[in-house]
Amino acid sequence: MSTCSSLIMAQKTVKQLRLEASVRRIKVSQAAAELKTFCLQNAHKDPLLTGVPSSDNPFRPPKSCVLL
Repeated sequence: MSTCSSLIMAQKTVKQLRLEASVRRIKVSQAAAELKTFCLQNAHKDPLLTGVPSSDNPFRPPKSCVLL
């Protein structure tokens, strides 16, 4: 029984290795350049960089009420 399970395990490993070998790869310098370009093109949409208008901010501090 252990021979059968080790054979199945080896087949799964070979299948995974073949899958990983078929993945298209690019150079790190190219990936970094593409990532930089993407970030610069989308910076105007990033609320962490541009901020959130107080009218749209659900986490703004509550206004205090004064009763007279």
